[in-house]
Amino acid sequence: MSLTVMLVFFGAALAGVPLAWALGFGAVAGVIESGFDLAMLPTRMMNAVNAFPLMSIPFFVLAGELMMRAGIMERLIDLANAAIGRVRGGLAHVTVLAGMGLSTVSGAAVADASALGATMLKPLERHYGTGFSAAVIAASANLGPLIPPSGAMIVYAFMAGSSVSVGGLFLSGVVPGLILVVLMLILCSVIARVRGLPVTGEAFSWRRIAYELKRSFLVVMMPVVVIGGIVGGAFTATEGSAVAVVYALAVGFLVTRQLKLADLPEAIGATAITTAVVGAMIAFASAVTYMLTIDLFPQQLASWLRALTDSPLVFNLLVAVTLVVVGCVLESNAAYIMLVPLLHPIALAYGIDPLHFGFLFVFNLVIGMLTPPVGVVLFVVCGLARMPVGELARHVWPFVALMYALLLICMLVPELVLFLPRAAGF
Repeated sequence: MSLTVMLVFFGAALAGVPLAWALGFGAVAGVIESGFDLAMLPTRMMNAVNAFPLMSIPFFVLAGELMMRAGIMERLIDLANAAIGRVRGGLAHVTVLAGMGLSTVSGAAVADASALGATMLKPLERHYGTGFSAAVIAASANLGPLIPPSGAMIVYAFMAGSSVSVGGLFLSGVVPGLILVVLMLILCSVIARVRGLPVTGEAFSWRRIAYELKRSFLVVMMPVVVIGGIVGGAFTATEGSAVAVVYALAVGFLVTRQLKLADLPEAIGATAITTAVVGAMIAFASAVTYMLTIDLFPQQLASWLRALTDSPLVFNLLVAVTLVVVGCVLESNAAYIMLVPLLHPIALAYGIDPLHFGFLFVFNLVIGMLTPPVGVVLFVVCGLARMPVGELARHVWPFVALMYALLLICMLVPELVLFLPRAAGF
């Protein structure tokens, strides 16, 4: 039965069927193969999405949509410009810092890529050319799912069950995310010097930094309020996502005053589309997971892996290699929904900390969004820059290599990931 499910799913996906429907076809094929009643599928699907924690996904997406329409990009870019000062390749540095700031608002790489591309692409192109400019935007957008709040981490925590806390997983991404920002700034400096890129930006001034901090204070405080409230136990992740929406509305209407009532239908529509796609995949994937479970596929996979190796490190490396391949052919949400229920229990059996494994899993698939042929961030930025995917991949590979190096370091030094969650009591 498991073989039938997987063959039908991969066959449909390769034929161009949307992934959610391909999962559905696989589930139906499994039911027919096993002789179960087809009426069980709607019940399984409804129960999968009828979950309070999943409400945080549309709320966080909506908060990001509202904040991006509220004119926060300009304030984040001005703040980043003031912090960097006049340096070689300064606009690339500003883009990385703006991506970091934007990631604390939206938590989605695709949305960040669209916002950064629309705002920063033309200024970058004027100084650095299209290839390097597009690569910096794509890499900076990839900070979104790593630095909280992160939609990817919410999906992972839901699929992993009670052993993974959303707040703990959020905190696991803070230190590696900041390290990645610093490494990307260093890489941009090295490339700027090697290629002789021009010096850009205004002279450094503490007065200007103080002014831009004052202008951006309430924007910067949003992740502090939301993530701090979740981690501190003031509210759940779902309640925190609703707080984020109210905060975004207040900032847009009362602080920046760039958010209009006419913007709300478009923001809600975009949120509905994103939520529907994720919800459909969760519903269909739950049916597939149920088929695999009753066929004892997870137990067989666990037995095979334990026979292959007893080392948690080797298991993490095997998962990393698997996710590199999966990230090249599957959209990340589909990978979370299909693979987390299979691999997370096996990681626990190896004695791997659930937050450590969860972060490594998310980081693996985040990097996959920058690798062809199914790198969604690549496609978004290529559309904005009007360049072939292959050309952008050629320019973005130093950033991809940097991310894989940090992934390996996080795998070997778990304290980088677990320090903050442990300090907060997770």
